[in-house]
Amino acid sequence: MISSAKVAARRATTIRTSRTSCRRILVATTLRRGYTQQQHRFYSTEKILQWRSGRPKEQLPPALYKAADERENCGVGLIASLQSKPSRDIVEKADEMLVRMSHRGGCGCDPASGDGSGILLGMPDSFMRAEAHKFFGKELPSFGHYSVANIFFPPNSDSNGRLTECKAVMERLIAQSKHQLVGWRPVPVDNSSLGKDPLDSEPITEQVFIVNGTGSDPKQFDQDLMRIRIMAEDEVAGFLGPESGFYINSLTSQHITYKGQLTPAQVSQYYLDLQQPEFVSHLALVHSRFSTNTFPSWERAQPIRMMCHNGEINTLRGNKNWMYSRGGIMESPVYGDETMLLLPVTADDKSDSGNFDSVLELITKGSNRSLPEAMMMMIPEAWQDNDNLSDAKRAFYEYNSCVMEPWDGPAMVAFTDGRYIGATLDRNGLRPSRYYVTKDDIVIASSEIGVCPEIPDEDVKIKHRLEPGKMFLVDFETQRIVPDNEIKEHIASLHPYSEWVDANLMDLEKWAKKEGLSPSPMDFSQTNRKLNMFGYSTEKLEMLLVPMAVGGKEALGSMGNDAALAVLSEKPRQVFDYFKQLFAQVTNPPIDPIREEIVMSLVCPVGPEGNLLADPSPQHCERMVVRHPVLTLQEMETLKNKQYKRTDGSTAFSTAVIDTTFPAGSGPDGMLQALERICDEAAEAIQGGIGSSGVQGVILSDRFAGPDRIGLPSLLAIGAVHQHLIKTKQRPKAAIFAEAGDAKEVHDFATLFGFGADGVCPYMAYEVLCKMNAEGLIESQAKQNFTDEEAMKNYRKAVAKGLLKVMSKMGISTLQSYKGAQVFEAVGLADEVVDRCFTGTTTRIQGTDFEAIYRDLERMHEAAYPVTPTDLDDMVVSDGQMHYRDGGEAHLNTPAGMVNLQIAARTNSREAYKEFARLTNEQNKKVTLRGQLKFKFDPSRAIPLDEVEPVQNIVKRFASGAMSLGSISREAHETLAKAMNALGARSNTGEGGEDPARFSDNRRSSIKQVASGRFGVTSHYLANSDQIQIKMAQGAKPGEGGELPGFKVSDYIAENRHTTPGVGLISPPPHHDIYSIEDLAQLIHDLKNAQPKGEVSVKLVSEVGVGVVAAGVAKALADHITVSGHDGGTGAAAWTGIKGCGLPWELGLAETQQTLVLNGLRDRVKLQTDGQLKTGRDVAIACLLGAEEFGFATAPLIAMGCIMMRKCHLNTCPVGIATQDEELRRKFAGEPEHVMNYFFLLAEEVREIMAKLGYRTMAEMVGQTQHLEVNKRGQHYKSKGLDLSPLLTPASELNPSAGIRNLTTQYHGLDIARDVDYISKAKDALENGTPVVIEDEIENVNRTLGTMLSYEISSRHGKDGLPDDTITLQLKGHGGQSLGFTLAKGITIHLQGDANDYVGKGLSGGKISVSPKPNVVASGFAPEEHVVVGNVCLYGATSGKAFFRGKAGERFCVRNSGALAVVEGIGDHGCEYMTGGRMVCLGETGRNFGAGMSGGIAYIYDPEGKFPKRCNMGLVGLETLESDESREVFGYVQEHVEATGSSVGQRLLDNWEEASTKFVKVMPHDYKRVLEERAARSAQAA
Repeated sequence: MISSAKVAARRATTIRTSRTSCRRILVATTLRRGYTQQQHRFYSTEKILQWRSGRPKEQLPPALYKAADERENCGVGLIASLQSKPSRDIVEKADEMLVRMSHRGGCGCDPASGDGSGILLGMPDSFMRAEAHKFFGKELPSFGHYSVANIFFPPNSDSNGRLTECKAVMERLIAQSKHQLVGWRPVPVDNSSLGKDPLDSEPITEQVFIVNGTGSDPKQFDQDLMRIRIMAEDEVAGFLGPESGFYINSLTSQHITYKGQLTPAQVSQYYLDLQQPEFVSHLALVHSRFSTNTFPSWERAQPIRMMCHNGEINTLRGNKNWMYSRGGIMESPVYGDETMLLLPVTADDKSDSGNFDSVLELITKGSNRSLPEAMMMMIPEAWQDNDNLSDAKRAFYEYNSCVMEPWDGPAMVAFTDGRYIGATLDRNGLRPSRYYVTKDDIVIASSEIGVCPEIPDEDVKIKHRLEPGKMFLVDFETQRIVPDNEIKEHIASLHPYSEWVDANLMDLEKWAKKEGLSPSPMDFSQTNRKLNMFGYSTEKLEMLLVPMAVGGKEALGSMGNDAALAVLSEKPRQVFDYFKQLFAQVTNPPIDPIREEIVMSLVCPVGPEGNLLADPSPQHCERMVVRHPVLTLQEMETLKNKQYKRTDGSTAFSTAVIDTTFPAGSGPDGMLQALERICDEAAEAIQGGIGSSGVQGVILSDRFAGPDRIGLPSLLAIGAVHQHLIKTKQRPKAAIFAEAGDAKEVHDFATLFGFGADGVCPYMAYEVLCKMNAEGLIESQAKQNFTDEEAMKNYRKAVAKGLLKVMSKMGISTLQSYKGAQVFEAVGLADEVVDRCFTGTTTRIQGTDFEAIYRDLERMHEAAYPVTPTDLDDMVVSDGQMHYRDGGEAHLNTPAGMVNLQIAARTNSREAYKEFARLTNEQNKKVTLRGQLKFKFDPSRAIPLDEVEPVQNIVKRFASGAMSLGSISREAHETLAKAMNALGARSNTGEGGEDPARFSDNRRSSIKQVASGRFGVTSHYLANSDQIQIKMAQGAKPGEGGELPGFKVSDYIAENRHTTPGVGLISPPPHHDIYSIEDLAQLIHDLKNAQPKGEVSVKLVSEVGVGVVAAGVAKALADHITVSGHDGGTGAAAWTGIKGCGLPWELGLAETQQTLVLNGLRDRVKLQTDGQLKTGRDVAIACLLGAEEFGFATAPLIAMGCIMMRKCHLNTCPVGIATQDEELRRKFAGEPEHVMNYFFLLAEEVREIMAKLGYRTMAEMVGQTQHLEVNKRGQHYKSKGLDLSPLLTPASELNPSAGIRNLTTQYHGLDIARDVDYISKAKDALENGTPVVIEDEIENVNRTLGTMLSYEISSRHGKDGLPDDTITLQLKGHGGQSLGFTLAKGITIHLQGDANDYVGKGLSGGKISVSPKPNVVASGFAPEEHVVVGNVCLYGATSGKAFFRGKAGERFCVRNSGALAVVEGIGDHGCEYMTGGRMVCLGETGRNFGAGMSGGIAYIYDPEGKFPKRCNMGLVGLETLESDESREVFGYVQEHVEATGSSVGQRLLDNWEEASTKFVKVMPHDYKRVLEERAARSAQAA
């Protein structure tokens, strides 16, 4: 801490006190929250737990929270003078920009404690010269030949000698580099505005002044400075530890960074340098951080050394592994032998942004590549299937894919090195970025427009957006903006990349065809035995492989996964089964693998890499291209038996085959010895011997498995070899292939590639497909003949599609980035296995060890080759993992249990319920984690049952699951709603909307779900809710959108969903308006405005890190959080999603409870869980683990008559529940009383448990995990290794001062919103329908305008709203996010200016127009050439009109289902998944237009004929306008001109006869069919 004298001195410095209206809004919002919770800087998990719990390290309780799981998103901006003119104006505008993106940053509970903010500025030369003269009496050399850096020293280090030690390290390294230390200057700060915790962790900040002592040029000087910085931080960490607090913010001659654990408004208040008039700059980067925790750090604030980042690197683990292993082949032409001093460049204690920055800095300073070239390498645009790329650029990207893998994930990265400043966007455009260029050559780019409102529109000459995969670049040497195409074409032309690629890149597919090797003939005599040995079953053959071979895609399943976890299963299970795929939720978005497949790729170069830092050369691309990672038999034979020869006859690619089998009966030691052997053999084969070079690939093969030998699980083999080669730094030297008998389903392949495989040949899958084809089994199911080649081709196609879906769920675009990324959690796998084979993968509850794995292998081998032969030996086992079978895998839902539940529900029989509960609780012991727990009853605590709260109170905590109208029948949906309303509980609409006729009676669902499909989401729908639930993920298929087969989309369902009857619906994944945590915060804000009196809930799914995500959700102001388990039901999903993704709710709930309490956020939210909850015991355990509310889906369905046929996706439900077939629906016999009886009986069981535990109310019982303990009885050879202690740590021990249940409410700031004033001014219009016009000037901080006003209309006047134009808002300025969200009929918004993302989202009958001010247009500004509205406009619009004079961003009119929109140009993915309405585009579109478009019509003005190549033709056709349509489109354009004054529209109207012939009509095939059928029926009726 600084001394009081220093504080007083600093406060004496003049501090600006005036703040803009923006600052007043932000201060008012934060201060009214009234929270006082503490925060801490980022440290390790142990350090955080020590702080919160107040315990020493050795007494820390086990916990599920891990600091490494923390995530962050943010707001980013840059501003610069094209002419490189330093000015005070740049500094002040940068500060204003930062403050105006405060809503994109975060703060925990203390409004004076931010998540981190900062500003990077060009070196203020005159200011630093004056300071050097004042402090040191010295003159600095010319710009570029000195450096000043802000350095954080540990708190209190000035009093314990550490400050001196740290400085000594710096001074010695400066001297060794032959540079000169000028001196140290304490940085003046004013910490009076900081909260307690930033003060507690406040570093001592001093500036070091260094002069170039070698006479080298500025670039070489900066290279020396980087070496000094890295070596200094490493050395200090050596004696102070990695959590020392010593941190060099930047060390360069070009710029300086001021940052810290500050709110955006505090940055310039805290750093007094920034307030000085002499402090000027020609450039600035700004960053406002939103972390998922409340203990962010000073050093983790951004900007970092060269960049700041809004996004998330989803492939980080793989990127770090690859960069570490490259250390063995990396040598810098700059640093030579000293390169090793700079390695490893990546580290686990850095954030994803920190690691990215370190690699970027190494490439730009350690090689001869420029900053733009390095950015192109690390974040390449989608090049594989992009017809718009030149040959030169495509060759550049293909070449560099051989040099390094992409750092993949949603990203907007702003960067600078002094020569350049710029920004780049990820290949899919999943971050917003807009920029202005003023007439006086000031460039502003940021996450939002309107961040510098003092710049009048009249002074702006360019308004544009950063497009997906594109780069925005300012070159200060040439003083101009270099267009994306120009800079990339220039870089691509620096070397003959195309020639190098053509001459050196090898293609496995072409090579195999050229060699023409034929696989050995198949002998089916031993196939069934080998199938048993490799873990096949009749279920997997019939339900997985055959559909893949027939249809080329995965089969669907339903009703979730109620089978035993692998670690609990008494059946032998494969190692694949222990891994659960991770998926994106909240902090980053998944990708749509169906409609946005153009940005994804499975093509990978494999084999030896070149030196990353060397100059580009032909040798860098001497690698093997694998176009499909699932290798054919021919490709595998070629790899095994041939060598790829260069033109000179030398070998370019060869492999060594390594046998991965070991002797049967050799025990666990034999298996471990085999693991050791294959690692050694792989390393030796790659290294080569004396006088011989090593191979370029190793093939791990279990072909020799048979009666006497057992094959190592291919995943163990791949993982072990991959990790071994990383540790020996040999991994970049060779490819790893697997010839695997046990790889069969998509999840198997996903794990193999995720843990390092470069290619997999599933020879047993091919063999069994050919066998089944020979036996006629495939023909009997497909009703057609297939050749073996066709069946195998379809199978590979299905696996490929499945892999893309798995990758997309994590937001990963390319298999090259996915490989080795380890995006899995191990559930029930011991550390000894993970540490050896899957290093760095999370495993939190231990479990199966090597000995148990061997035992399962032995059992499968015994099933294949029994010691005592029988007549059934040649039969493939049927293990019942998919469906319940007697004697098969344990399932939670059993026939006996369902029978007793239905008896209990129909007769209100306590005896039947008790038998149901007994049977279910017994199954729990075999299936679930909660089954491994038991209550610790203390007789001295027990109370009489009559003192426990009544069942009527308990059932109010229950909610029915989010089963959509469509997935289940109307009768079932309404019966559930009636039951829950009668109980005083809540029913959930699911994502299919709700019939408005139900809003006013007992069929109303009080929870209205908002999912990615936005089905039926209108202002009226939202206004008629008590809780709005944002569906981030679904337990049965997290990371995917909902799916409803076409035969379930009846006329009634289509009407409620605003879609086309008979057309299947696969919702997009949640990424359109939930890019990140700050975008979720915006959606929460939107929905709170749409229903100010209700709660906003966010539904998450259990996975590692869900707790930190939940903390971010709580900070984003959600009122309620649901954590679902992986075993929840579903109407339809691919089996990979059902079986391979998500975790038990017990893990997710416990982690969430602990993390929220640790962060001091638990008392702000209600916490719910769901996932196969069935008995009072389940509910009591969930309550003790932290839940206050409980969701049920499967059990109420069974109570209404469900018999678990798992045919929901087929529309053939025999009891009328999960079907839209009218005949079957008549068989529905469920009654509300059946559901009510079940819940009352369950609640009574809860009361009995409460009495034994001594609790009178459930509220008292929340989070009291001390009443649970592990039940050791019944454990077997796998489950005995489980350690569930992390689940059972009371959260109160982690943070004794924090609440452990909901005690307060969130403050949403609605009382200070502009709509409050609008509602007051529109009082007469709302009550009497009297027209009113309201004029206002708005700024970007005025978000979600018109939504609360729409709520007033919907709640008073229903879905019909008010007559058009009853309330008109005449606005000027910059529209904040979500302008006109769910704008109701009767409201018209005219905005003169521009607007940010989400304009007209959910438009519900209102009208919106956005156009530049007339005087701006009169000054020569051509709106049609500029961007006036942001991304995702009109998303989910259901009715109304929108007119935009200018261009829109990406994803325009996604899921539009009824609105009219006219615009003058759009970005990529326009009209994606559109199901209704009309869209007219008077300018060019981006790529992938109309993907998934099944309804509505789009009209594109295309005078140059460019549009057809940009349209996704999967579901649409292109037509010309007919005469009637011509008049219709004329009317739309005319409305547009009237609303906006569009000159483009007017020119078309003036020459309509010719112009109309240039329009392309985009007509969905299904929509056309429906219209024709309707016309035919009308004609027939007439």
